[in-house]
Amino acid sequence: MKRFPLAVSAILISALLWHFGTGLRPLPGLAFLAPLPVLLLIPRVSAATAFLAGVLSWLGGELPMWSYFTETLEQPVPVTVLLLGGTALLFGGIVAVTRALLGRGRPGLAVLALPAGWVSVEFLLAVAGPFGAWWSIAYTQADVLPVIQTTSLTGAWGITFLILLVPSAIAVLVAPEVTRTQRLRVVGATATALIALGAFGFWRLAAPQEGAAVRVGLVAVAQPPDYVPVDSADGRDMVARVVVEIERLADQGAQVVVLPEKAWRADDSTIAALSGPLTEVATRRNIDVVAGLILTTGGISYNAAIDYPSGVRYAKHYLIPGLEDEHQPGTEWQSVPGKPWALAICYDLDHPNLVLADQRRGATLLLVPALDFTDDYWLHSRMAVLRGVESGMGVARAPQLGELVASDSRGRILASATTDVTVTRAVLAEIPLTSDNTVYARFGDWFGWTCVALFGVALGATMCRRRTV
Repeated sequence: MKRFPLAVSAILISALLWHFGTGLRPLPGLAFLAPLPVLLLIPRVSAATAFLAGVLSWLGGELPMWSYFTETLEQPVPVTVLLLGGTALLFGGIVAVTRALLGRGRPGLAVLALPAGWVSVEFLLAVAGPFGAWWSIAYTQADVLPVIQTTSLTGAWGITFLILLVPSAIAVLVAPEVTRTQRLRVVGATATALIALGAFGFWRLAAPQEGAAVRVGLVAVAQPPDYVPVDSADGRDMVARVVVEIERLADQGAQVVVLPEKAWRADDSTIAALSGPLTEVATRRNIDVVAGLILTTGGISYNAAIDYPSGVRYAKHYLIPGLEDEHQPGTEWQSVPGKPWALAICYDLDHPNLVLADQRRGATLLLVPALDFTDDYWLHSRMAVLRGVESGMGVARAPQLGELVASDSRGRILASATTDVTVTRAVLAEIPLTSDNTVYARFGDWFGWTCVALFGVALGATMCRRRTV
């Protein structure tokens, strides 16, 4: 009974740290501490209690996201239950594996079990699930520039690994079963990894970005709350006001201007109301303009981005389940003719494989019309920023109901402004570009698969009894 208050306290503290250290606007340092109370508990309680502590701490921290999934994103309740409940059960299971490894005298594998196991969960969800790399704690560190340089080596999975490596190492160091020699090995290996990655992060931030810079304007104009038919009075008024903003940004040296996702509705008979004015101003000012719209052509609806004056069209590849079922997903990659600037749309950048494909086709800059949900403005924009760091690309993302963000290949925010349908916002940034390949761009998800294999080894080791508790 004396351990019951201890277990409850560990669960509550861990859940609070997960709640404030993750979510839509996290405090970055807390994620490193969140699992620690439960990890400190597990050598002192039964396997069942350890499993339950892991489940409840994770679920307690993430349960406040329920309304975001079910109301904001309009995901079905069963899907949300499966996501929140399923990941909680997996987290509890990995915590139980960590306890078993400690009990079997394998502290090295115990340190690695939680980071490798949770990376495996995030990675396999990204590979096999419909939400891409959305479900990752890596984004909690998006504003910590030296840390996020790790993604250029490993993808987002490396940050997740680091976040969980630190509390796992601390917990193993103070576990009663661990010998002095084993503690020294854990300290040496963990410190070496952290120092090496920290040094790499600071080196990469200091290294010059070889290549030309591009001056990019991002614009979100005030508009009615619904998608506006381009040939309506409101639609034509929006086009006229967009042209004014383009002219103003061109006067400041903009080479390309990006507009939000789904700013208008158009079809084959009405698209000229948009393409005419934007082609004219883009040609006259010698710039490119990327407009986002719902385009119906040949009876099929697409979430599209069109570059002017070239007129090349891109259809969003990854559509939000439920919210965008009316549209046909695109399958073709597209860039601005004659430029290494790739087109993408909002949720596309939740999927690292699409950005990798663009980079491998020679793209050095992503031009991204977007449309967020206001309350997720920080989280969703930083997902895009991390995609740029992973593949060594600049990102110019222009959402309505979110945050205009221009970032470089190191994740520095060069310009930003919050947006809303009631106001017009515009920013201008000079984004330095580089043609250097990152390790992640060359080898893709090598680290994710390595963690899957490593966790498999950890699971296998729990079957080999060295000593029991």
